[in-house]
Amino acid sequence: MHFTSEQRLDDGVLAREFTLGDIPGTLWTPESAPAPLILMAHNNGLPKAQPRLVARARHCAAYGFAVATIDAAGCGDRPRSAADEQARADLRRALRAGEPVDEIFESLVAPLVEHAAPEWRTTLDALLALPEIGGPVGYSGWTALGIRLAAVEPRIAAAGFFAGGYVPHAQREEARQVTIPLLFLLQWDDEGNPRQRALDLFDAFGTKEKTLHANLGGHTGTPWFEADDGNRFFGRHLM
Repeated sequence: MHFTSEQRLDDGVLAREFTLGDIPGTLWTPESAPAPLILMAHNNGLPKAQPRLVARARHCAAYGFAVATIDAAGCGDRPRSAADEQARADLRRALRAGEPVDEIFESLVAPLVEHAAPEWRTTLDALLALPEIGGPVGYSGWTALGIRLAAVEPRIAAAGFFAGGYVPHAQREEARQVTIPLLFLLQWDDEGNPRQRALDLFDAFGTKEKTLHANLGGHTGTPWFEADDGNRFFGRHLM
């Protein structure tokens, strides 16, 4: 892991950009160290520099967690395969035409999860070797990726999932293997995420400790107080 830049923010959080091979990432660490780690990913592979993700990461780090995010394979500005580009073009066309998009999302998101999960695990290996990271580890954000990581990565002790992204069939099945404490955020009026499908996914999670927070509003309308509730959730399970 090679740190390429660093900046001390007004709230005392240290923000550092890093590279790990071909993987670009950002690590935010609080002044108190070592700190528990939260892996934070935006839905469906949007870039790590997405303003909403950065705001969540800084808020979480100011609370006392180390927070890391990356642009994994096919995500953010990383190169995409021809199949990925075709799926994105098909998605734009279908949305303009008002056509069903589930099959297109399946062809787009399923490969993103398959390619991203190993790079997140490689990044986790490197992060846990840093003296300022004390563990344990949480995960926050993109549900499909989080399900895969929670199913295969025993070092993740708790997770917060956002229900706003498409979850491929494979991850809907893997949800039964998720046994860690879980906080699931649902926007009740999300135009792109059928409510019943999100509720069915919540039912499918295998954990005995799961909480559903549902708020009125569309896809990007998650109330900011959920960030505080998320910090308290992770505080119970990681600190």
